[in-house]
Amino acid sequence: MRKRIRKHLRTAKYIVYKETLIDFKEHVWTFIGAFLGIGIIGLLHSKYFTANDNLFLIGSFGASSVLIYGIINSPLAQPRNLIGGHVVCALVGVTVHKLIPGEVWLSSALSVSLSIVLMQITKTLHPPGGATALIANIGSAKIHSLGYLYVLCPVLSGASILLLVAIMINNRTSHRSYPNNKKWYRIWHRYRR
Repeated sequence: MRKRIRKHLRTAKYIVYKETLIDFKEHVWTFIGAFLGIGIIGLLHSKYFTANDNLFLIGSFGASSVLIYGIINSPLAQPRNLIGGHVVCALVGVTVHKLIPGEVWLSSALSVSLSIVLMQITKTLHPPGGATALIANIGSAKIHSLGYLYVLCPVLSGASILLLVAIMINNRTSHRSYPNNKKWYRIWHRYRR
């Protein structure tokens, strides 16, 4: 019995140790990518809006940054999911808000649930997209006044900036490759030569 417990304890220690190893290079590139992606969006839009009106830096981009700079090999972090998920969810969020403008609880629940199903159908599942749909319903009056422009700017423009930064930063070293698709990888390395 004691041998078994010791064996399980050794296994647990090994797993915890392996899972908590610090890869300094990985963390540096993750930081650089996230900083540049969010920073560029914020900088571009701060030139045109005051601090109170800077609605082009939406919260769901923070969660997208975790995926596309931190866990770049995840299927949920790939370009199709990043762009498609945000756009599908923004379209659903704005449409539902226009159909049910007075009941925030209902429009929020409906837009998030419909967004998830549509992302599944279109194979563009990207978890931060749910927040994009939610923001279209619970956002400020300025977000509501954008209507379908919300889909183009901030959602599509911001997601595109995040993607471009991710492609540039995540492919700077030999141990990182983004997107996790051999076709994109070949195109990128042909371009870099």
